[in-house]
Amino acid sequence: MGGLANALQPENILAALIGCLLGTIVGILPGLGPSTTVALLIPVTFMLQADSSLIMMLAVYCGAMYGGSLTSILLKVPGEASSVMTSIDGYELAKQGRAGPTLAIAAIGSFIGGTLSVVALMLLAPPISGFALKFGPAEYVSLMLFALIISSTLIGNSLTKGLFAVGLGMGVAMIGTDLQSGVARLTFGVGHLLDGVDIIVAIIGVFGIGEVLHYLAKRRREDKEERLALKGKLMPTKEDVKQTAAPIARGSVIGFLAGVLPGSGSTLGSFIAYTVEKRLSKHPGKFGKGAIEGVASAETANNAATGGALVPLMTLGLPGSGTTAVLLGALMMYGVRPGPQMMTEQSPLMWTIIASLYVSNFLLLILNLPLIRFFVKILDVPTRILMPLILIFATIGAYSINGSINDVWLVLFFGIAGYIMRETGISPALFVLAMVLGEQLERSLRQAMYISKGSIAPFLTSPISLTLIIISIVVVFYDLYRRHKLKVRLIP
Repeated sequence: MGGLANALQPENILAALIGCLLGTIVGILPGLGPSTTVALLIPVTFMLQADSSLIMMLAVYCGAMYGGSLTSILLKVPGEASSVMTSIDGYELAKQGRAGPTLAIAAIGSFIGGTLSVVALMLLAPPISGFALKFGPAEYVSLMLFALIISSTLIGNSLTKGLFAVGLGMGVAMIGTDLQSGVARLTFGVGHLLDGVDIIVAIIGVFGIGEVLHYLAKRRREDKEERLALKGKLMPTKEDVKQTAAPIARGSVIGFLAGVLPGSGSTLGSFIAYTVEKRLSKHPGKFGKGAIEGVASAETANNAATGGALVPLMTLGLPGSGTTAVLLGALMMYGVRPGPQMMTEQSPLMWTIIASLYVSNFLLLILNLPLIRFFVKILDVPTRILMPLILIFATIGAYSINGSINDVWLVLFFGIAGYIMRETGISPALFVLAMVLGEQLERSLRQAMYISKGSIAPFLTSPISLTLIIISIVVVFYDLYRRHKLKVRLIP
């Protein structure tokens, strides 16, 4: 209770409020990201007390996770990789005039996922962090392959096209300088590519520019103006709440567990939560065309991962993401060393931080629900004006990442690629997931092979790795059998 009382001090509530507002803006703007913002806040907040400073940084983290849903749903321009799955059904629902209920469900799911993840952080941190330590390079390889295979079978209508999208994303992830050998890979003599392709550049291009090109092609074919009109109420109906209750609960669990694992926890969590809901749904055909369950599960998992990411940071002193790595630096700057001793030596500060997460999630809910009526005003803008604005927004976002015009050209390239993917039925979401996981998958595979001196034994002797491999194989064969059975049924 002492931690909650401290978190509710006026100066700490103000710090959380400022952090939530900043985080929401950061989530909306592509390219900036929570880790960069938190890093920029360190010198600014150094004059504050340790608890107020850390509360503001964590509020930015929470706010950014929600902020990405706004542009994902309204414009189909995800501000973060973790918001990609939200955009798939969120934008379709917005086109159907249901932007208000969709934004409300995203806000409610974010609140529930974030809050439940904090509860789990309080109750389950030590045992879960112990389980996470069992994941070595071999286990990470199997986990990421499992996620890619599961997603390939569920996202899109063709397993072949799904695997092609994964291969394409992995190939783009390999572009740049090999950190072990120093050899340039797939750069084709272009110096700007030596550092690789920034994931946000690809996301802005594939989704933002790709959507603009798709609109232009569609308008040319149909020769009519498309208007994203708002229909019905701004708040979700009882049926919406009923449909999303179970996905929100499952998304909270999946997101928290994914967040515990180092790497792209929130991105991986949102993908797995979405694919699980599609698998469990009685109407899987709705997904990708405007399923509010897909938005609820992905957005809940996205925000639940924030609490999960703090488990290894607080219990073991191990950052699992770029943002938690910056938070680790901030904690050490204030003389706090995260780890097992933090529970006893820094108990007041730790419980203040945990309590502040409840405050931040609550502030985000009460801030964003009333603002929905203003957010949806974007849809009043005619599409012929909105699409050029998206193009400008995407271009500015791309340039702001590294301050390089070359990133703008890359965004345009990925925009054309995204348009081609949409026209040919290849999933842009799978392409992005493979890009996000590609670098870590390659690194973990190299580490596993180096440790085992080239042997594949670790993949088969580890119970966790072997289980994931077996499940992946079963899923592939089941999907092939299901598609074959469906094809036979359709033959007259």
